[in-house]
Amino acid sequence: MITRQCLTVMEQPHTTRTRPPLWAYFGTIVFTVVVPGSVIGLVPYLISRWQLRPPFFGLGPTRWIGLGMFVIAVPAFADFLARFVREGHGTPAPIAPTRRLVVGGVYRHVRNPAYIAVIAMLVGQALFFGNSGVLEYAFVVAIGFHLFVILYEEPTLRRAFGRDYQDYCRSAPRWIPRLLQPTVPASDEQWRSRLKSLV
Repeated sequence: MITRQCLTVMEQPHTTRTRPPLWAYFGTIVFTVVVPGSVIGLVPYLISRWQLRPPFFGLGPTRWIGLGMFVIAVPAFADFLARFVREGHGTPAPIAPTRRLVVGGVYRHVRNPAYIAVIAMLVGQALFFGNSGVLEYAFVVAIGFHLFVILYEEPTLRRAFGRDYQDYCRSAPRWIPRLLQPTVPASDEQWRSRLKSLV
């Protein structure tokens, strides 16, 4: 169950109307071109040359499943970038982190939507192009993300945001998205309306 303290954090982006700093926009653009651009675009291209091979197991539908995975992941990744700027007032880069805890949008359902979206786009490319090399690369990236999260990112966020982040961790899983809304007391309509405002 989400505590009122965590809901206060969730409410913060909607009650504080200050604009994000310009460096957050610029930094996020640079980060997106350099890091995701390389991980999602450049490296898979170097592996596959984006050339179609026979589909895995000779099953044509796997190609379209891969395309669907890629397309579905794009909006989640875009929401992650936008929220780091607009809600967090920072960038995804560790050297210029957010000033506020980001918990809205896709972050209401899972704590690491960006990493999940990246893996989905990589696996989607592997399936679409029928390239086992890209699939192996996606596996290595997924392991790297997991280690980065548990060894660096989560300890850093606990130090930065304390109890607020701990409450958020109890309300949103690390990797498997929670499709239902967080549980709040049925009698407390005020907190329920604040939570729904994040949709």
